[in-house]
Amino acid sequence: MTSRLEIQGLVRRLGGRAVVDDISLSVPAGQVTCLLGPSGCGKSTTLRLIAGVDRQDAGSIALNGRVVSDGAVHVPPEARGVGLMFQDFALFPHLNVMQNVAFGLPRGGHSAARVAELLERVDLAGYDGKHPHELSGGEQQRVALARALAPRPGIMLMDEPFSGLDNRLRDEIRDATLSVLKEEGTAVLLVTHEPDEAMRMADEIALMRNGRIVQHAAPYNMYNAPVDRAAAAFFSDINTLTGTVRGALTDTPFGQFLAPGRPDGTEVDIVFRPQHVRIDFDRGGRGPHPTAAEGTPARGTVKRARFMGKESLVDFAMDDGQTVTATVPAVFLPKPGTVLWLSIRRERCFVFRR
Repeated sequence: MTSRLEIQGLVRRLGGRAVVDDISLSVPAGQVTCLLGPSGCGKSTTLRLIAGVDRQDAGSIALNGRVVSDGAVHVPPEARGVGLMFQDFALFPHLNVMQNVAFGLPRGGHSAARVAELLERVDLAGYDGKHPHELSGGEQQRVALARALAPRPGIMLMDEPFSGLDNRLRDEIRDATLSVLKEEGTAVLLVTHEPDEAMRMADEIALMRNGRIVQHAAPYNMYNAPVDRAAAAFFSDINTLTGTVRGALTDTPFGQFLAPGRPDGTEVDIVFRPQHVRIDFDRGGRGPHPTAAEGTPARGTVKRARFMGKESLVDFAMDDGQTVTATVPAVFLPKPGTVLWLSIRRERCFVFRR
């Protein structure tokens, strides 16, 4: 598949520090790739380099097969043919909706037809004469999308475009935006710090940390095969048991875990998510007996239980002093001091070197 966007070995140093450190990435037509990571990890700087409003210290950027920035050339932002969407929408307050959407188009009949087509597709037909201050946040976001798409860019760069919307609107606007972008066949690079947004929108996720991409995968693989403990924790709450490798095995309250390839004495973290903890009222279990894949049932004493609306969270003190949290659908509020038996399926656990 031909890449609309190709970056190779991108480096940007600020204040003596590499805020973007050897980033390589490609995005084909019709694909949404999310640059995901915490604030300050280099996501927005990477987007600024691609847009051309900043210049890298090393590496190259190619758009639609044409190098637009490397050691020899630097095409200005207005000549790169990319669409841009940001959190603040950046609509012109003195222009109406039609004029905002048509701003980057040549004058003529085709321009008016393109604006009308896009307003219809973003469900704003009839809003032509309204001004930005007359629109809701969601409507302004859709005008910004129509304006960015009007010149038919092959590539759309989006920097936290939905974070200014309230939670009630966010999912609706994200889904509508994604539908329009897919219909246009646009290659999309979306910057976000929200894992849920990346999982919802992306075909691929590039997880960034300290200026580098630490993992690049489809959402399913990112969630179910994280590269390290921090990657697992970025997508959900986790439990972590610590242990020491002896003979390629690690002892835990839940039995032994395999740790192949790690020398004796290595400290490891065994990571699993709260929703993968099974709870029984006695060691044998009143339901189906735990299988070998679920390991040894371990005794936990309830420290705290609270109802969160859709599920209950229960914290347990294990016999070795470590704490394990379990999530249970609906209402489950055992009293502190209650002894219950916990088990976890081996295939739902990750073993990482500390």
